[in-house]
Amino acid sequence: MPSAFSADHDASRASDSTLRSRRSASAYSALREAIMENALKPGMKLPEEDLGTHFGVSRTLIRAALAQLSLEGLVDIGKTKSATVAQPTKADALEAFEVRRALEREVCRLVANRWNAEMGETLAAHLAAEKAASDEHNHKVSIRLGAEFHILLADMAGNALLRRYLFEVVGRTTLILAVYGQAHPQQDSLDEHILLVEALGRGDSAAAEAIVDAHIQSVEDRALGGADSDESPQLAEILSRYSRPS
Repeated sequence: MPSAFSADHDASRASDSTLRSRRSASAYSALREAIMENALKPGMKLPEEDLGTHFGVSRTLIRAALAQLSLEGLVDIGKTKSATVAQPTKADALEAFEVRRALEREVCRLVANRWNAEMGETLAAHLAAEKAASDEHNHKVSIRLGAEFHILLADMAGNALLRRYLFEVVGRTTLILAVYGQAHPQQDSLDEHILLVEALGRGDSAAAEAIVDAHIQSVEDRALGGADSDESPQLAEILSRYSRPS
């Protein structure tokens, strides 16, 4: 029979493990959000030691967060294990958007077929947040919220594997916008999102698929239309906007 000391020790270890997992997840989420908003620029170095200090976790846990981001195509890890924000090529961009259009059409078909009032309320709240960011001319937040709109739709599709693939490809294409796209008013994207929700609400899967296909094509056209060249601030300064240093 385990002693009280043994039980307390096991509980303490479990608590420490949970804390480490939460801190690692927090680092991953903060880094992903900063990349999605183009605060961490393509090609920017992500030193494990600096990140570990900022988030208050070991380099091992930071390495795990960077590895997950690498699997999603958002971080490149070189032969020396050094990590940088990924820099996708034009060929990578074309492939990513081809896959995204196919996945988005299927998401819309599934959502239209299982539509309910709660979905409409959830999407209406998200569209309100998108509009607020657009009205405030907060381009970086608008881009992130626009991407999260599509992930929210994938959540509603009821297919975990489809959601996983779309989550990854939306991240990749948002990064592509950061590399090749130019800042522009988000009203067009917002209007397209509104039309899409209206079609979904009618249960019109054919119209929804056509709208989302044209929408993603317009996103691709904007993504491959130019490059933004403003200078990047320091790593710690950027991350301070996405998390609190430990």
